[in-house]
Amino acid sequence: MKTLTVLLFALLVAVGSLTAQTTWKGDKAHSRVEFTVTHLLISEVTGRFTDFDATLEQGADDFSGSKVQATIRTASVNTDNEFRDKDLRSDNFFNADSFPTITFKSTKFEKTGKDTYLITGDLTIRNITKSVVLNAVLKGQYSDSKGHAKAGFKATTTIDRFEFGIKWNRTIETGGLVASKEVGITLLFELNKQMPGASK
Repeated sequence: MKTLTVLLFALLVAVGSLTAQTTWKGDKAHSRVEFTVTHLLISEVTGRFTDFDATLEQGADDFSGSKVQATIRTASVNTDNEFRDKDLRSDNFFNADSFPTITFKSTKFEKTGKDTYLITGDLTIRNITKSVVLNAVLKGQYSDSKGHAKAGFKATTTIDRFEFGIKWNRTIETGGLVASKEVGITLLFELNKQMPGASK
């Protein structure tokens, strides 16, 4: 009987922990997903995705041990150049028709300093998944008198686009690439803490 009581208590604690888990959702109006590619070895071209979702399941109070998932719609790529954006949506690059999303799912969320973190996770582009590490900074938190809370994160990383099947390539006369294989990624996310009973 004592053993059964202990097991029931442990189950209740586990269920309570799951119920109390804090979820944060990305606020699209105050978030950006940006990338940078070197052009002709001399300048940088920047772009962004305008349609995306992000969810953070908070671990500890300091966010260590949290879990992050994000989905980006490739057709939403925007570099402020209609011709270039059409090319980026084609099979030369993202092939938005066949691969409509880019996804990221964290596997580790480590606190490395007062407000700094290393977020390791699986990034999938064109159905190719590679482990990447994001250098993240907690920019701050805010809450109002009604209990609405926000948190802001900035995360950066660099990937080799060739590793994800984005292998369009053209060389210039000096031998360099028109568009670098290294792509810098910057994620600026403002997250809204979900109130109890809010739909997820």
